[in-house]
Amino acid sequence: MDNDDVPATFASPACFMHEVDPAYLGLPDRQTWTDINRWRKNERERLIAARLAVPAAVRASHGEAIAAGVLAEIGDVSGRILSAYWPFRGEPDLRPLLDEVVRRGGRTALPVVVEKGRPLEFHLWQPGEALSRGVWNIPIPAEARPCLPDIVLAPVVGYDAACYRLGYGGGFFDRTLAAMPTRPRVIGVGYSAARLATIYPQPHDIAMDIIVTEVGIVQPAVSTVRAFT
Repeated sequence: MDNDDVPATFASPACFMHEVDPAYLGLPDRQTWTDINRWRKNERERLIAARLAVPAAVRASHGEAIAAGVLAEIGDVSGRILSAYWPFRGEPDLRPLLDEVVRRGGRTALPVVVEKGRPLEFHLWQPGEALSRGVWNIPIPAEARPCLPDIVLAPVVGYDAACYRLGYGGGFFDRTLAAMPTRPRVIGVGYSAARLATIYPQPHDIAMDIIVTEVGIVQPAVSTVRAFT
């Protein structure tokens, strides 16, 4: 899943692009990309190992706090579609949040990996409906009902004060957000211990609108954590 953590392709004439100094274009050179990708891979492995080492009961408690924070942020969900995710490798388990969204009159969805290198799709699904196995054996809706969510929850492996997200390296969320005709509100969710000084954001990285952790909300405009009240 690390192989797609590479710079985006730029639309310029191939016969001239290679002649331009990367510094002139504001792009990192090849060695810088290599160093950043190596650093991201190491941090990704470290952070995943750290969260898996946290006792399950503690992770469950953090997940409840994160779900409460998300609900407080999104407000009225009636008639809106929220896309969450199926928890994977110690991610916050927000499945109970989907029940609450449905109870409040909203609709819910899950992301679906179509294939490597392509944007995600979102398909309507709510707790109790059938699931099938998708890529990496992650459960996905058994019935294909594509939708455009109003709110997308994006699990983070790591994040920084500007709300840039370190993911698994597949580039799926960045690719998906860039391709969507209307950008939804994007909320990163993860544990406060996953905060980094920076993820060294690159031109293809897309910042989350906010990050919700078990201790509060990270807002990029002020680069601080607003504690829950």
